Amino acid sequence: MAQQAAARTLSIKGPDGQVMTREDLPPPGIRRWVTRRKAQVVAAVRGGLLSKNEACERYALSEEELAGWSRLYDEFGTKGLRTTRLQQYRAN
Repeated sequence: MAQQAAARTLSIKGPDGQVMTREDLPPPGIRRWVTRRKAQVVAAVRGGLLSKNEACERYALSEEELAGWSRLYDEFGTKGLRTTRLQQYRAN
């Protein structure tokens, strides 16, 4: 059912303002998480392209990790998703 619900949303506005579809998402099994890819996953979940469960399964993420990305994105924007800044932002 989750896939059916996600399939209803064909495109959303991505984090860069461009139209994004499921084809634009990072590939499953990605190992290198740059800020752009993290922001794409957060936008996909928020926009209904993927459910939280689908995102966690597809990218081998914990719910806490995905929630952390979402929280950092809300608070600091894409810059908050930089791994080099993660310690700094989490300390605040």
